[in-house]
Formats: sequence, C-alpha cells, structure tokens
Amino acid sequence: MSAKKGRRSLTAAAAEDERRQGFRAVGVMTSKLAAPIVVKRGGGILVRLKTDWPAIVGARWASAAWPAGLGSDGALKLHTTPTAAIEIQHRAPLLIERINLYFGRPAVTRLVILQCAVTQPPESGGTALGTSAANAAETLNHRLRDIGDVELRSALARLGKAVTHTGR
Repeated sequence: MSAKKGRRSLTAAAAEDERRQGFRAVGVMTSKLAAPIVVKRGGGILVRLKTDWPAIVGARWASAAWPAGLGSDGALKLHTTPTAAIEIQHRAPLLIERINLYFGRPAVTRLVILQCAVTQPPESGGTALGTSAANAAETLNHRLRDIGDVELRSALARLGKAVTHTGR
C-alpha cells in the first residue's frame, strides 16, 4: 500500500510543480475572464458593426444612423437623426437583412431606434464638405465662384466657413 501512496504523492507533487513552473501566458486567462463581459456587451459583433458600418449599410445610412449597442437578444440600438428615423424604421427589415448577410448568421433580430445626434468616430481630418481643413476654403471658393450676386456669394461664404469651421 505504501508504494501506491508514494506514487500518488509523486503524481500530486509533479502536478503541483507543473502549476508553479516558470512564466505563463496571460492571454488564455484574460480571454476566460473577459469572455462573459464581451458576450454580455454584444461580443465582437458590435465592434465589427462599428468598424464596417458604412460598408454594411451604405454611406447614406451610415451618415444618418450609428450602432450604439447590441443586446444579448439581438436588439441593435441605433442612434439616428430625427429626420431619418421614420425612414430607417420603415427600412428596418432591409437593414437587418444586410447586417445578418454580412455576418453570415442571424446576429441582429430587431432594431431599437433612438433619435439623437449621431456620433461617429471622426474620419481622417474630414469636414462637412468631405475635404481636409486646409482645402475646405479652396473647395468652398470653387463652389461659389459662379454665383453672380456679390451679397449672396458673401453670405454663402460666411455660412460655408461656419459649417466647415475654417474661420478664414
């Protein structure tokens, strides 16, 4: 019996030594700890939705709506501009179909539309005219050059500068 007891203690000691040996990768442990949190907050689906949103729904809808959250029941919360909310609600089945087609599985079951200011990550130096701040004044002047009425051109230039925040 003592030989069996001796083998058990050696096996237990070897297992304990194996647990204590050297450095361990924290990636596996971190993913095990983070997995429940990620699943609770929509998983990687929401991150991919935000990253590829314009490609999924098109530039028109991407400028009017932005994914804000994804519930565990598949409810996608969309922040939309008030002017686009009704049309987005009307086209909800199409948007859901596009999203699910992109993921290749039913990731979104319904849309929850919240009317508010649409907050998107800033693009690389873009302005309302779609150009960099350095070229905004030049683009504005180019667009206004054919307007014959001096007062109207001046008023539109002031408005354009206010919208593009160039201040020139």
